[in-house]
Amino acid sequence: MEAVAKLKNVPTSPRKMRLVAGLVRGKSVNKALGLLKFEANSGAARIEKLLLSALSNWQQKNEDSRIEDANLFIKEIFVDEGKMLKRLRPAPQGRGYRIRKRSNHVTLVIDSMTEEQLEQQQTKKSKKANK
Repeated sequence: MEAVAKLKNVPTSPRKMRLVAGLVRGKSVNKALGLLKFEANSGAARIEKLLLSALSNWQQKNEDSRIEDANLFIKEIFVDEGKMLKRLRPAPQGRGYRIRKRSNHVTLVIDSMTEEQLEQQQTKKSKKANK
């Protein structure tokens, strides 16, 4: 069972937010929360809050299940461009340089791992350890 959380009109450039999204993509929820807690990037706090919102949404859908037993992971996270505010900055000789104040939308999907996915992940880890 998956849960979705969306964050709209974040006043940060999509490029900066995608860096943080790439850190947590495919990770377990506990590991992702740990990474985001100590990440210096400004978008990390917003994505952490969004992940907590997705957890809450998952808990609303699955009231009979425990979060600890569900093996939740970030199935999908993507950042889209939002509205762009266009401003003018004074420039020499009466000109004006255009400033583009970018914003973005973040969509986060969490899901519980099946037994097959858990086994595949463990075999990948053991292969990396053997190398």
